[in-house]
Amino acid sequence: MADKMELHKNNKHQGKYDFPRLIENYQPLKKFVSPNPYGTPTINFFNPQAVKALNKALLITYYGISYWDIPKGYLCPPIPGRADYIHYLADLLQEGNNMGETKPCRCLDIGVGANCIYPIIGHTEYGWTFVGSDIDPVSIENARKIVTCNPVLAHKIELRLQKDSRKILDGIIATEDFFDVTLCNPPFHSSKEAAEEGNLRKLSSLKGKKITKTKLNFGGTSNELWCEGGEVRFLQNMITESRKYQRNCRWFTCLVSKKETLEKLYARLKAVNVAEYRVIPMSQGTKVSRILAWRF
Repeated sequence: MADKMELHKNNKHQGKYDFPRLIENYQPLKKFVSPNPYGTPTINFFNPQAVKALNKALLITYYGISYWDIPKGYLCPPIPGRADYIHYLADLLQEGNNMGETKPCRCLDIGVGANCIYPIIGHTEYGWTFVGSDIDPVSIENARKIVTCNPVLAHKIELRLQKDSRKILDGIIATEDFFDVTLCNPPFHSSKEAAEEGNLRKLSSLKGKKITKTKLNFGGTSNELWCEGGEVRFLQNMITESRKYQRNCRWFTCLVSKKETLEKLYARLKAVNVAEYRVIPMSQGTKVSRILAWRF
């Protein structure tokens, strides 16, 4: 796996993973670690159990989390990339703050997932409080268990079930709510077949040879990986809904995986008369993505 040299300067996961330290803090990781052809300790990133063990070790070592687990088949996110999103949001929120204020921000994580990763990193790194929403009751209950079982997170993260899968902000943001920022890692694909095809391309690129059998090494359920219309439709709907909540949120943001998606989103942003929008590039090894941010 490529060194993570292009991460945000505040990201704790620069360079190679410190496997001796990670194993010291989480012994079950040890059985998954072995030297690569160059003698460097690593894990098999195509093994979902190994990836999950690495995540646990990272959360224990760098974020003070004592309990973390996800149901079988649910998304197990790569933590360095998730941390990058949080750090870039911190930069965005700090702009124009010449007074050096340290007031904790309140954030809305749309699609918090069973893993609850963004609220964990955002709170432990910056003291932010969170509302996490999701359309999946299992994800909400698992995220709630993670929060309940970690004293460092108690009373800092609220979970809300989105009861209408066609809606994103409607039914979640209350009249009295105010959020400094929203964040979202949307379902990028438009169908199960598209998700599998995309995963095969990724695995083939990593392996350096054609892979014909799909194996989601980071897991993921249907609502986590795909939705009707893919990320274009999802983000267009989110932008449309955001106009209604312009007084409830300082910045709306969302990840965008495909560069070609942006032009369609620019048109929607102009249609709802946003005051400003920008694209924040992110890069982790061979993966390039971006944050779309807008405000009214």
